[in-house]
Amino acid sequence: MSKTSVITARIDPETLAALDVLGERQDRSRAWLVGQAIKRYVEEEAAFLAFLKEGEDAIDRGDYVTHEELVAELRAIRAEKHAA
Repeated sequence: MSKTSVITARIDPETLAALDVLGERQDRSRAWLVGQAIKRYVEEEAAFLAFLKEGEDAIDRGDYVTHEELVAELRAIRAEKHAA
């Protein structure tokens, strides 16, 4: 069995009540639900930070388009479409 750690968090009564409803409907404990929520949050935040890092790395390499370049390109596409 994997090793786990205990943490403590404070939540408002409404959220606790909603958590209990979810637990009852899914036949899961509060601890299980909170553990799953934290796991999902950590995975999503890590993926988002990796996405940002990828963009920052692209900028560092000079692999990007400025706002002005993008606007000019879109205007050219629009003009070409209307000319046809």
